[in-house]
Amino acid sequence: MSMSGPSQGGSGMMAEINVTPFVDVMLVLLIIFMVTAPLMTTGVEMELPRAEAPPLQADDPEQMVLSVTADEVYYINDTKLTFDEMKTKLTAIAAANPDQQVFVRADGKLQYERVLQLLAVAKGCGIPKVGLVTQPGPVDGGLGG
Repeated sequence: MSMSGPSQGGSGMMAEINVTPFVDVMLVLLIIFMVTAPLMTTGVEMELPRAEAPPLQADDPEQMVLSVTADEVYYINDTKLTFDEMKTKLTAIAAANPDQQVFVRADGKLQYERVLQLLAVAKGCGIPKVGLVTQPGPVDGGLGG
């Protein structure tokens, strides 16, 4: 009695996987990913600092303003300081008056990183309340206009 099977050239089923459609789909997905990935990392251009906010009452004679110009010159009120001197002075002010409120004024052309560094220094020295000063006026597009 002889049986014919797949090994003997009979008409049995052969199980082969056709990977060509799988490879085609993967290549198409790879191309789509390569085209769209750079588009997901672009930022939004904006011009700061301009805001339509009501002005604060400036009736506190001890109101302290930290200012930084476009060429990175630092001031506490009208006193010109270096960045390290500002840290020392802010630490002393926070120790003497723990409830001192500080406003930060920064030039609109200054790098945002520098403004954040100034905010971080004020918070790190113990100043609990730090606010940003903006230029009043209509916003040029964006959320406000």
